[in-house]
Amino acid sequence: MTEQSTGRRLVTNMALSLDGHYAAPDNPLDMSWVMPYAMTDVARDHLTSLWEPATTALLGRVNAEGFLGFWPSVIGMEGADPRDEGFAKWLVETDKTVLSSALDKAPWERTTIVNKPTVEAVADLKATEGGDILVLSSASVIKALLAADEVDRLALTIFPVFLGGGPRLFDDGLPTKRWTLVSQTAGEHGTLALVYDRVR
Repeated sequence: MTEQSTGRRLVTNMALSLDGHYAAPDNPLDMSWVMPYAMTDVARDHLTSLWEPATTALLGRVNAEGFLGFWPSVIGMEGADPRDEGFAKWLVETDKTVLSSALDKAPWERTTIVNKPTVEAVADLKATEGGDILVLSSASVIKALLAADEVDRLALTIFPVFLGGGPRLFDDGLPTKRWTLVSQTAGEHGTLALVYDRVR
């Protein structure tokens, strides 16, 4: 693999329950447990701090359909929080790479469909000019990047709820590496936002 020419950071963001799961055991697509906490100042400010320096969004197909099916409707919505509207505009207007073997062409603007292993797709993105590459809550993508030690910044929001089971973000067998805490913020409902940088 060639040396990276640009130094673009690969940043991942994921919401986790206090007992370490990113989805409920009975219905992985049900994110209702997230909603009371995602609307807090801590969660909104956390997400804003991640997308503002990013110029590329990287998503798996399922998350792309969820995010791009919902967020554009927030633009111009009456009573929308300005931070939510800011994120929605960024998501629509930024370059998006969606990893998928099922889609032939993108149903969304400014979107490239890539059918190759996650690590290869990220290497291609890192070889281009731009700001941060932000992976938005796509667990399969984040897990592959953690396993390959490709994550430069790991952002987590911890919500004070036990899901009692379900898939975990951190599988056994990850590379034994060190991380440094960049920021920590606690807020209403016990929401906790954490950002770690990989020590290289």
